[in-house]
Amino acid sequence: MKLELPDPPRKLRQLAFPLVAPTTPLGVEPRPKERRTGADYDTEWARSFRARWTRTVLLESVLRPTAAAIARPRRRGIDRLADLQDAGGPVIFCANHHSHVDTPIVLTSLPEPWRYQVFVGAAADYFFRNRATGAAASLLLNAIPIERATVTRRSADLAAELIDDGWSMLIFPEGGRSPDGWGQDFRGGAAYLARRTGAPVVPIHLSGTDRILPKGAKRLRPGPTTVTFGDPIRAEEGEDTRRLATRIEAAVAALADEHTSDWYAARVRAHTGETPGLGGPDGPSWRRAWALGERSPRRRRRAAWPPR
Repeated sequence: MKLELPDPPRKLRQLAFPLVAPTTPLGVEPRPKERRTGADYDTEWARSFRARWTRTVLLESVLRPTAAAIARPRRRGIDRLADLQDAGGPVIFCANHHSHVDTPIVLTSLPEPWRYQVFVGAAADYFFRNRATGAAASLLLNAIPIERATVTRRSADLAAELIDDGWSMLIFPEGGRSPDGWGQDFRGGAAYLARRTGAPVVPIHLSGTDRILPKGAKRLRPGPTTVTFGDPIRAEEGEDTRRLATRIEAAVAALADEHTSDWYAARVRAHTGETPGLGGPDGPSWRRAWALGERSPRRRRRAAWPPR
């Protein structure tokens, strides 16, 4: 004969107050359950002294050697940040987004003083889908949850508060990784925060990360990458969020053009409004893949000197 033991949780639920929590009286609307994941995840603990010290150790002992071994990042344009370094203050770093390796590569490429005083705007529905992933993202990356569909008041207020407190921000305005190696339209979150806080925006272009770990891939394929920093951008008097977001996207596109050609030619095209967009050509997937290969600097022929 099989002995069946009672279900303790069910028996406990049958007990009465005060042995268990009281029920909600009739006629009283019950309080909504407090969410602890997604956009409601609390990341304040990740900026405590102990968490910051742990993150610094992990950044230098784990992330930096790993990024160097997998991506071998080449960093360009850091001299363009000299005036910001002298002035001090928080900065909003905006980069294109192809891979999960983008964040550690940028974080380990940031010069001081921003490297240890920066937080990351991360997708609430991905990195904060449960408490385990939320804790890992908060501790390793100092990430805060950002709604991808739209910038909610909670996300915007938290990001603006941290920027006002002296924290710099790393954000990927595309809202998600590229599905095919080409860029996506920039959303207005970074531009909104720049207008609200007055912090300058530094455009960043990442190249090569789409070959290391593209969206949907399961395995890493180590290879060289390039991180190019652009000139700082500030919101102009009376400029709206949409126009500023367009300028930020154009600046990242100009950095992409600079990477695949040369600085002078890229500046000429930027001046005449002929910079190729980040989105690539319209057409079927094979045509876009072909054009992406043509854009790769590894396939670009070295320009020959003109004949004498």
